[in-house]
Amino acid sequence: MRKLFIPALVVLAIGLAFFSGTLWQKVKNLEKGGSDTTVQPTAKAQPTVSLNTIKDLFSKDLIKFGDENRKVIFVEISDPSCPYCHVAAGLNPELNTQIGPQFKLVKDGGTYVAPVPEMRKLVDSGKASFVWIYSPGHGNGEMGTKALYCANEKGKFWEVQDLLMTAKGYDLLNNTIKNDKTKSGDLAAFLKSAVDSVFLKECLDSGKYDARLAKDTEIAATLGFQGTPDFFVNDKNFAGAYSYTDIKSVVDAALK
Repeated sequence: MRKLFIPALVVLAIGLAFFSGTLWQKVKNLEKGGSDTTVQPTAKAQPTVSLNTIKDLFSKDLIKFGDENRKVIFVEISDPSCPYCHVAAGLNPELNTQIGPQFKLVKDGGTYVAPVPEMRKLVDSGKASFVWIYSPGHGNGEMGTKALYCANEKGKFWEVQDLLMTAKGYDLLNNTIKNDKTKSGDLAAFLKSAVDSVFLKECLDSGKYDARLAKDTEIAATLGFQGTPDFFVNDKNFAGAYSYTDIKSVVDAALK
C-alpha cells in the first residue's frame, strides 16, 4: 500500500484555516453575547464591577443622561460602525433580519425587542439614567463617535445616533468614511437634519475629541469589555446584543 504524503505547506495551510475559522467564531460569539467555551483556564479573569463603579461613571467625561441616583443606570459600550450595535438599536431592520432570525424585530414578525429604544424610554421618563461609552468593536466608528460627541454639545446625541444607526448610516461609516478625517464634510452633510452641518464639520476638523476616544476605550476596559455592544443594568452585565425581553426582569426588579 502506498503511503499518503501530505506536504508540510498543505498541513500549515489547513492549520491556519482552522485557527482563523475558530477565531472568527469567537468574535461572533462575543458580539452576539454568546460564550466562548474554548477559553483556556489561564485566561485573564474579568474584573468585578460594583454598583459604585457604575455610579462613578457620572464623575467621568462621558456621554450621560440623568444622574447616579436613579434606581436604574444603563450603560452601553458601543461602536456606531458595529453591526450588532445596529441590531441593538433597532433602526436597521434589514441588518437585524440578515444577521439571524433571533434578531428579527417584532414589528417584522420576529421576537427580538431592540434594547436601546426601551432603555431610552425609561431615561426620557426620568426613571433611569444612561451612560454611553465608545470602544472599537468593529473598526470604522471613530468619526461617527466624534460626531456623537459634537452633537452632544448641542443636546442632539440621540438625533445623530438615530441617523448613524440606520442602514444608510451603517453603509456610510463602513464603506465611505472609514475613519478618514478628510471625509468630515460627507458625514456632516449626512447628519445635517439633526445638527448644523457647518458646526459639525468644524467640530470634527478641530480634533478636540481625538484623545477622548482612547479615554473611553480605557474606561470600557476597566468594566471588563470584550466586544460591542456591551450593556450594564446597574451592576448586572449583558455582554452582547440581548433582546430587551432578556433584560426586562432585572430592570423591573430595580424599579420596585
